[in-house]
Amino acid sequence: MDNATPHERNASDGPRAFHEPHASDEAITSGTASADPRRISRKGLLKAAIVAGAAPLLAGGGVALARDAAPSDGGALLAPTPQCDDGDDTTPPQMEGPYFKPDSPRRTSLVTPGTPGVPLTVSGYVFGRACRPVSGALLDFWQADTNGSYDMAQYAFRGHQFTGADGAFSLTTIVPGLYPGRTRHIHVKAQAPGGRILTTQLYFPGEPRNNTDALFDPRLLMNVRSVGNGRQGTFDFVLDVAQTPGPSDPPTDPPTDPPGGTWAPGTSYRAGDRVTYGGVAYRCRQAHQSLTGWEPPNVPALWERG
Repeated sequence: MDNATPHERNASDGPRAFHEPHASDEAITSGTASADPRRISRKGLLKAAIVAGAAPLLAGGGVALARDAAPSDGGALLAPTPQCDDGDDTTPPQMEGPYFKPDSPRRTSLVTPGTPGVPLTVSGYVFGRACRPVSGALLDFWQADTNGSYDMAQYAFRGHQFTGADGAFSLTTIVPGLYPGRTRHIHVKAQAPGGRILTTQLYFPGEPRNNTDALFDPRLLMNVRSVGNGRQGTFDFVLDVAQTPGPSDPPTDPPTDPPGGTWAPGTSYRAGDRVTYGGVAYRCRQAHQSLTGWEPPNVPALWERG
């Protein structure tokens, strides 16, 4: 276990709250994300740019956006993961609960090949209020095992990590078990370098207990899908960190009549090429072969307005 830095030691702050007894597991229900009918947020565009180089398309042909609205148990659209467009919609806090332990080991995987339970990966990004990625952010996770028990003697299903330069994180674990009074959830503390600690919980869509858990908050739902015999979840954190918008922010009055024609998939574009899409002008930032799903407003890593 690593020696805790001041940045890590701060993550142990927070009150103990309620007692969570154990219980046997229930059937695992996964949810699938539906498209947010509203416009794509700046955070969504920035994330699309970040993921474009590594894994731009899913089976459905779209970029994975963790703030997309997910269907509730009744079929109604939920509010999306809090966005950072207007500077005040940060990820909601939640109570710490009685099972937090400081000084968790630094690791991105909480399991070994023989660990029982349904495999789960949780990935996403940490943003500040200006929609810029937060590098070096601390994320400290803890959860119950597949039987709904927390390890208080050692550090099973506990671990912390730091986001990379692009604000990304990835956690390998299992789907946590259930115990009386709570729906399925994962605890996390998030902290930008030198910033305040956000203590919160992540939830699974489609869980029957979401309707009866007094702490459940739909704004903290992950997007979860089944992959093979496991699950993949995504979530983006928005921390209360003031930031200066970067150079990728569009100008107020972009030109609208570039000479390069209309953007089209299957076209080889070079850096500096200019196109229009949706009546807006864009300039190519790096050479690439265009694909459906990589339309200019979706991938600012490849296109900038102007």
